[in-house]
Order: sequence, then structure tokens, then C-alpha cells
Amino acid sequence: MPGGEDYILRPAEVFHISWMDLKNGAVDLCDIALMNDYLAMKGDNQARIARWREQHG
Repeated sequence: MPGGEDYILRPAEVFHISWMDLKNGAVDLCDIALMNDYLAMKGDNQARIARWREQHG
């Protein structure tokens, strides 16, 4: 998204965080950053596993 909203909305979608929790501060930017780091790490690991499987049949 051009405004960077996906940084907040991606973890909200994956972890089923309500819009109310995002707006009322129940989830803060540190939480969002941690969830984004986790999602990035998970994606990297899945890509590595897929490459390994392709190389090793």
C-alpha cells in the first residue's frame, strides 16, 4: 500500500486483531513490529525449505 498501511494491516489480518484493538491502543507499534518480524522470518524459513526441497528432491 502506498502509505505503508500494510505494515499494520498485515499482522492484523494474520493474527485476527480487531480494528478496535488497533485504534484503542490495546496493540501498540512494538507489538506490530514484533509480529511483522515474525511474519518475515516465517516467510524466509518457508522459502529456504522450498529451495532445499527443490534441490534435494
